[in-house]
Amino acid sequence: MNASTSPFAIPNIRRFLAFRLLFGVRFYYPVFAILFLDFGLTVGQFAVLNAVWAATIVGCEVPSGALADIVGRRALVVTAGALMVVEIALLCFVPLGHPDWVFTAFLLNRILSGLAEALASGADEALAYDSLKAHHRAMDWPQVLATLMRWNALAFVAALTLGAFVYDAEALQRGFGLLGWEVTLDPQTTLRFPLYLTLITALGAWWAALGMTESGERPVQSQGLRVTLHHAGRATLDAGRWILATPFAGIVIASGMLFDHLARLFVTLNSAYFRLIDLPEASFGLIGAGIALLGVGIARWAPALTRFSPRLNFALLAALSLVGLAGAALVLPFGLGLIPVALIHIVLLLTGYLASHYLNAITDSAQRATVLSFKGLAFNLGYGALGLLYAAWLVVLRDGSPRDEEGVFQASLPWLLGYGMMIFLLFAGFVALCRPANTLRQPDSD
Repeated sequence: MNASTSPFAIPNIRRFLAFRLLFGVRFYYPVFAILFLDFGLTVGQFAVLNAVWAATIVGCEVPSGALADIVGRRALVVTAGALMVVEIALLCFVPLGHPDWVFTAFLLNRILSGLAEALASGADEALAYDSLKAHHRAMDWPQVLATLMRWNALAFVAALTLGAFVYDAEALQRGFGLLGWEVTLDPQTTLRFPLYLTLITALGAWWAALGMTESGERPVQSQGLRVTLHHAGRATLDAGRWILATPFAGIVIASGMLFDHLARLFVTLNSAYFRLIDLPEASFGLIGAGIALLGVGIARWAPALTRFSPRLNFALLAALSLVGLAGAALVLPFGLGLIPVALIHIVLLLTGYLASHYLNAITDSAQRATVLSFKGLAFNLGYGALGLLYAAWLVVLRDGSPRDEEGVFQASLPWLLGYGMMIFLLFAGFVALCRPANTLRQPDSD
């Protein structure tokens, strides 16, 4: 495909890909939990900080999408990039040995990180999709998503391996030794190295955002903050009413939430599951990198799914989810035990891909970011609700039981399978009874 016929010849598309990759590549992810603890925080503070992060995203998700549709998407994407720079810089330079300062820095980090996620969510995607529409290339959106999926997989592998390596002072010293450099490193120094790398990508994400342009005339409100917020609130209500009045949009968001919240919960439990199937802890990083590479393969054939009916894609994702959860409940040993993990990761990738394709195809440009923010809100609320439900069920399984923590976790896996079967059947039955067949047809591209 030559440059003149490629969607990647459009500057905004290239910058969108760069922003998404640099915004999402965080080298501290493989050491996320222990990073907090090594800074001197407690496990309880770690839990509180992540609750603050989640609450910030949920509270700001939809209002930020409406604001993007009112004042322009570029402004919010640029702000998100700037906030990422600030939130990472806080952790790079906060002095150690002062517990109150460290906790305050992490608290501000979690608030700014959640706000940045909410501001970028929907706005960057809407900006890129409208750029394709402006060039009469909306049909190329699946190709852009597939490319993003492929590059994200490679970037995630790099972040996993390099972030964990530079965090380990001994491993880093051995690496320098192989190069003939005698360097003495202290763990208190190297614990910031993944943060320094992330600060570099944050600056890159901000730079990519600054280069973006609005794809059309986007009226910027000049009547003041109060009037702008009023318009944003009205836009939020209008988008909500449109979703309720557009069965296909509601079905896409609801079904996407069902697949996403169940798959995401299992993915967060990966390390516990790996230990359950007797995999050595030293292999967890390599396994995570290998699973991340699935995105490269999935990106090759994911666009073909857009030619199938939404009903068929729902059935496919439901089947993959249930087979994966069933395999996990059987606690298959070693290599066989990794098959369920791979299947559930595939579900997570395809859910995001298909939800973006369907919603962008049917949503008007004027409210695109707001509708996509409703999707993000639904996904996060579903994940949070299931997390609370699962935690309560673990308490029930643990209460009065002689099982250890590993046994309790194993006993919870069949429950996840049963929960998945129930919600998929109930949702499919509800749609079949309450929605005409023509509301489930695949929308035409713009």
